[in-house]
Amino acid sequence: MDTYLPLYNCLVRHSEKRSLSYHVPGHKNGQILPSYIQSSYADFLQYDLTEISGLDDLHEAESVIKEAQELTAKLYGVDESFFLVNGSTVGNLAAILSLCQEGDKIAVQRDSHKSIFNAIALSKASPIFLAPEIDSKTHLSTGVSIKTIKAALEHSEDIKAFVLTNPTYYGVARDLKEIIDFIHGYNIPIIIDEAHGAHFILGNPFPSSAVTYGADLVVQSAHKTLPAMTMGSYLHMQGTLVNKQAVRHYLQVLQSSSPSYPIMASLDLARYYLQQFTQHDIDRMTDNIHSFAEKINEIDTLSTIDVKTDQTATDLLKMTLTCSAATGYHLQKELEKQNIYTELADVNYVLFVLPLSSSWDFNDTIKRVRQAVENIQRKSYEKPLIKPFRFSRATVLLSMEERKLRSKHMCSFEEAIGCVSAQSVIPYPPGIPILMEGETITSNHIDYILHIQRLNGHIQGGSCMEKGKIEVFK
Repeated sequence: MDTYLPLYNCLVRHSEKRSLSYHVPGHKNGQILPSYIQSSYADFLQYDLTEISGLDDLHEAESVIKEAQELTAKLYGVDESFFLVNGSTVGNLAAILSLCQEGDKIAVQRDSHKSIFNAIALSKASPIFLAPEIDSKTHLSTGVSIKTIKAALEHSEDIKAFVLTNPTYYGVARDLKEIIDFIHGYNIPIIIDEAHGAHFILGNPFPSSAVTYGADLVVQSAHKTLPAMTMGSYLHMQGTLVNKQAVRHYLQVLQSSSPSYPIMASLDLARYYLQQFTQHDIDRMTDNIHSFAEKINEIDTLSTIDVKTDQTATDLLKMTLTCSAATGYHLQKELEKQNIYTELADVNYVLFVLPLSSSWDFNDTIKRVRQAVENIQRKSYEKPLIKPFRFSRATVLLSMEERKLRSKHMCSFEEAIGCVSAQSVIPYPPGIPILMEGETITSNHIDYILHIQRLNGHIQGGSCMEKGKIEVFK
């Protein structure tokens, strides 16, 4: 192999292992697509073209791209749908920038993706943080309650927009009808980061999509659960509470001026795949996944978890595993030795993203999972008791202007408690900041960071943290 192609060679080596994919993207190495599409997938680069005659222009769509986006909007029942070639990140950026200006108040779910906080910082809006509810049994987030929404509006009636994440990374989805109706009663637009719910439009047994409840701007990562290429996403727009021209403007500003035709074509294919998915396919897939879960739960020390309340349900395509004999990090490590690569691991859990397919064969997976668990039992991993991290209801941040005026310095974790963080600390995945730049550092932050480090979890936050130091404002 050519040593000047490190990334390419790494991808080739990984593909040669014939690994089982239980992570995004949703096309599962192209295996869930019909055979007549699979046969041409290997030559997909021939479609990596540009805005030549007849191929339309994403930024001024008039023909084939326009038609593909209109078909997507029709499927989702919205006014307009836009193809995103820079992931859901660019959808979140465009949505927030189109609604908020400097000083505007924006209510945002605290356990949102980092791209949302980056968008708020760019807009110079003033965030009001909404703490999510936590399931008492699993300690997983179940989203923001209507009670929290009402309290936010009682204290600040001049909120310009709400931003909520639904479903969570672990597939926990809240019924948003009451929340969206209530917010719309104040004529306030709502943005829903539905990155992991592009398939919800299929209906039962999946949770309801926010588009069906009239959410104004809904961002979806088609590549996460649909057979679209990585970075392929949708932005859906509807109603009269958003400045539609402003949304279009920011998409043109933020998206690449050389959009990927393979990504756009994969978004068209993903829409088609979803549209062709029948009730028979849904029923077969549901039975297949339930059977897979039953076999997983028969493995000693291993079990699946499910978060289900009056207001929430768990996405069928998200399977969260816990092992009584090991941490999630240990379980993921042993699964990878069996050539099973999962979406993420944390202290307690490993997350499988299952395929949207009516014919997926889980038999080989079961054999490999059993072997991984047997290896865990032989090694006697230690599983420490770790309290889950809980997001504050009233996080106070320094404004962007205040941050610009302050100098920064490094200090130890212990010395940092009570100081204002000059950096964000983000376990990745899932990419949700447990500590944001401008936020006051607490002992809970430091304890959780130390726990993750001891278990070799990955944190985005700078190499200084490996030395037990963090950057703070003076």
